[in-house]
Amino acid sequence: MLASLSIRDIVLIDRLDLEFGSGMTVLTGETGAGKSILLDSLSLALGGRGDGDLVRAGQKQGQVIAMFDLPLTHPAYRVLEEQDIPHDGELVLRRVQNADGRTRAYVNDQPVSAGLLRQVGEGLIEIHGQHDDRALVDADLHRVLLDAFGGLDEPLQNVQEAYAHWRKAERELSKLERSIEEARAEADYIAAAVEELSVLSPMEGEEEELASKRTTMMQSEKIAGDLNEAFQALDGTASPIPVLASMMRRLERKSEQVPGLMEAPLEHMNHALNALEDARGALDQALRDTAYNPRDLEETEERLFALRALVRKHKVQDADALVPLLERMQSEMDALDHGEERLVALREEAVASKDAYDAAAKILSDARVGIAERLISEVMIELPSLKLEAATFLVQHESDPENRNADGIDQIEFWVQTNPGTRPGPMMKVASGGELSRFLLALKVAMADKGSAPTLVFDEIDTGVGGAVAEAIGRRLARLADQVQVLSVTHAPQVASRAMAHMRISKSAVDGEDRVATAVIEIDGDHREEEIARMLAGAVITDEARAAARQLLSGVEQ
Repeated sequence: MLASLSIRDIVLIDRLDLEFGSGMTVLTGETGAGKSILLDSLSLALGGRGDGDLVRAGQKQGQVIAMFDLPLTHPAYRVLEEQDIPHDGELVLRRVQNADGRTRAYVNDQPVSAGLLRQVGEGLIEIHGQHDDRALVDADLHRVLLDAFGGLDEPLQNVQEAYAHWRKAERELSKLERSIEEARAEADYIAAAVEELSVLSPMEGEEEELASKRTTMMQSEKIAGDLNEAFQALDGTASPIPVLASMMRRLERKSEQVPGLMEAPLEHMNHALNALEDARGALDQALRDTAYNPRDLEETEERLFALRALVRKHKVQDADALVPLLERMQSEMDALDHGEERLVALREEAVASKDAYDAAAKILSDARVGIAERLISEVMIELPSLKLEAATFLVQHESDPENRNADGIDQIEFWVQTNPGTRPGPMMKVASGGELSRFLLALKVAMADKGSAPTLVFDEIDTGVGGAVAEAIGRRLARLADQVQVLSVTHAPQVASRAMAHMRISKSAVDGEDRVATAVIEIDGDHREEEIARMLAGAVITDEARAAARQLLSGVEQ
């Protein structure tokens, strides 16, 4: 329920802090005292449309804070959790209205969009009045209200699950049909491509490996001649190695003749001979490394060019992409080969799931017929006392088995016939403003706490009715307050006397300033009796009015 409402600098309100309890609370006051300002402020906090004119003259901004006391199972908390807004069992809506027309919205002090604020607010409070049609104009809401009234959660869930299963089967069937159709259209091309790719059998990384191998072989061919010439210089007939070796042997034989003279030259000559031998060996190894079969280069180039030709043909990024391309085309061939069998199975599944949906939807539709009759009966019981004894409430129920959706096959709309002989029609079009509010009250009473927000606000729904009807309205609002919190803005003393709490709205001059301000105080005892007497008598309160007020209040207490 709405626990408190704080308003700052909105129209005629400077500073206002109100606390609300359960049951029924009425707000009364003379015309122009500011009752509409309260409702506009509440609507703003619930995500209603902002307006810079709402800000009190001379101020840069106004603010409204609405605090709610709700069970942790209330759907509003699920919305908060989906948006990662902490709550700890608390729910506070705040709206800041700037004089330039801009607004800022907050839930539990977390900035949110006005749309999210409105989404949360719609589940907390319903505001109804002669000109407020939100609860009645949407035919989809009528179906929701009827299902809530009848407790049709389980059959509705069965329909929703069957619908989801059927639509999934239809999507899978459609997808397979498109896939097979596309495969058939390109069957010859795909078959040829698969054969071509399979023969070549590309592997990931192969193109880079072949290109590197080709480059190496081509470079080796260029340097092989130079390597062979260098090798022949050390190993051929003109090689210095045998000459140097022969000279070393002669010098070694003569070194004994002159001790110490040949040691250094022989040592260096030995190093040189060893270096030349090492060079000859290295050149021999290099020649063997560069040796290759020219056919290897030819085969490498043939495969590399074949891969690149297929890359261009199939317009893929590189040869690596040919591998998944082959897999995809093989899958398409398999789908074409085995798709017909799968297609038959999916068609059977789609038909079966459609039949299951139709059966569940028929059960739900039949249940709605019975629930509609019960709702009509309970609403009709309420109409005579609300001075609608000549009116008829109807639930227009149209079923179309071909119009399948997640909520069934039914179109539900509340209709009325205000007088015998007149044409019935949608409630919003046929009922006048006063009739509409009373039809709404009858509906709300019949449905009690089913399909309602935890707080209902009724804005002068007793306007234009006589004492007996006002008394009936008061009784029904009080009954409704046994199930949900009810706030009623009223001019009818019969309604005001039924409330558990009574708030008086007044307007008075502000000391030292040339303006007026709206104030709200909770009244009881003699003050409440005096207010109800004012509502009975008007500007001049008589003793007779006070006596009538006491009688109204005592009658309610009894």
